[in-house]
Amino acid sequence: MDFYNSILYISMAIVVVILGWGLITMARGGEYNKSKSNLLMRYRIIFQAIAILIFVCLLMYKKQSNG
Repeated sequence: MDFYNSILYISMAIVVVILGWGLITMARGGEYNKSKSNLLMRYRIIFQAIAILIFVCLLMYKKQSNG
């Protein structure tokens, strides 16, 4: 596994962790859910966009380098 695949897997793992954190927050309910739910949704959207951008950049790089 090379450096670029590692970056891709790490970015996807961060999105999965934030998604799991949001699901746990929703399951907990109560005051914690009210105060953190919207913030976690924003984090997920931001990191998901970053992961997609990394994926697209890596695809373009690999296409260029392989011919």
